[in-house]
Order: sequence, then structure tokens, then C-alpha cells
Amino acid sequence: MGWIGEQIDSIKSIQYRQLVTQAISLGMIVTSALIIWKALMCVTGSESPVVVVLSGSMEPGFKRGDILFLHMSKDPIRAGEIVVFNVDGREIPIVHRVIKVHERKDTGEVNVLTKGDNNFGDDRLLYAQGQLWLKRHHIMGRAVGFLPYVGWVTIIMTEKPIIKYILIGALGLLVITSKD
Repeated sequence: MGWIGEQIDSIKSIQYRQLVTQAISLGMIVTSALIIWKALMCVTGSESPVVVVLSGSMEPGFKRGDILFLHMSKDPIRAGEIVVFNVDGREIPIVHRVIKVHERKDTGEVNVLTKGDNNFGDDRLLYAQGQLWLKRHHIMGRAVGFLPYVGWVTIIMTEKPIIKYILIGALGLLVITSKD
């Protein structure tokens, strides 16, 4: 009959109570993940406490697929720090190094200029049209640690969506057919 036939027979034999238990378990897993994410947001002060490096612009320090852990504090941003920022009109955050900081003594406003370590010039071409500096509200956080290569899972699932759907389907089938 084969593996697929066995799985279909297993799904057919599931009783209503077992199905409800499996659905509640899956809901608890998803809820737990969301609670952990929100707790990380509170602890780190960053709207996105974990990001994946998507390009080679920060090589050799960070490679494509590395996961960065972010923290955002009230401390002033300094040249040399690696920050993750959003640019107006773009959805995907950018990971680059701060190369210049201008602080206005009268207002306390901080303007930041960034550059990828592996890029030739600064990031002014990446900023919104007419924007020459990043302001504090653009900065999502400072890199405080990283895990190499772990983010490749996210990159592969983004670039090849069929893999994501196959993985979700396989995990769903596993949850439904697993026995207590």
C-alpha cells in the first residue's frame, strides 16, 4: 500500500476527540511562539529582535543566511556599530554599519549615515528619495550577536515558496497522524 496509503488510513481512523486534542496542541504551539516573540520584543526594545542577513553586503563579517540578534537601547548610536534599519517605502530591513553620526546639540536629534562593509559607497542611494541621513526612528536595533547560516531556512522558504508549502503540509500531516 505504501507510506501515503498508510497515512491516509491513519487520518481516517482518527477519532473526533483525538482530532480536537491535536488542534488544541497545534494552537498552543503557535500561541507559545507568539508569546515568546512578544517577550523578546519587550526585553530587547526592538520591533524585530531577530533578523536574517539577506545579502552579501556585510561580508566578511556577516554572510548571507546569518541570523542577527538585535537590541535597541537609549544609548547614543556610534560610528562602527552594526544597525538594522528600515527605509521609508521599503518592507525589508537592511543590516549595515554606521559610518557617520551627526548629533544636534540644540535638539538632541541624531542623524546617521550607514554603509555595507562589502559595498563601495555609502547607503544614500538606498534611502528614500531626497533623504541623506537616517533618523533614530528608522533604526530597528543594534546587532548584539549572531548565529551563522541558520537563516538559510528562511531564505530558501522565501525564494522557493513551494518548499514552504510542502514543509507546512508535512508538519500538519505529522501533527494529525501522531499518536499520544
